[in-house]
Amino acid sequence: MRKKLDRLSYTLGSMLKARGLGSRLSEYRVFGQWEKSVGPVIACHAQPQAVRGKKLTLVVDSPAWMQQLSLLKPEIIKKVNSTLGKETIKEITLRLGEVESREQPLEEPIVSYVLNQDEREKIEDYIREISDTDTREAVRRVIEKDFLSRKRGR
Repeated sequence: MRKKLDRLSYTLGSMLKARGLGSRLSEYRVFGQWEKSVGPVIACHAQPQAVRGKKLTLVVDSPAWMQQLSLLKPEIIKKVNSTLGKETIKEITLRLGEVESREQPLEEPIVSYVLNQDEREKIEDYIREISDTDTREAVRRVIEKDFLSRKRGR
């Protein structure tokens, strides 16, 4: 099945190139790859509106996001081009407007991490020989935070 799709893709690509539309097709791939390129948070606040040559126009849902995205233009261009596999976009224009509504993701999932018994025992082994109570508790908190941050993948 994969080989058939590859041949079909090649055939369609060849037909479009023969009609001078090959570059336009690659430019418009940005629409289908937008969320993959920039992530779900940005995709909820900004969406591609048009591609003209190597210029991408985005509709942004608020002035605050417009300000934020204006600072991120170079990074967005880099991400989009990386996803598309070539330098398709060189410039971004931002316009305030209505973005297609979708469920807004959280900036970061809220997950509660706790230490298991083995981890608590390891911490106690590490701090057992610290005689000063305040120092021992401070070291315990630091080690606990380290264990928890490793669980979160940071």
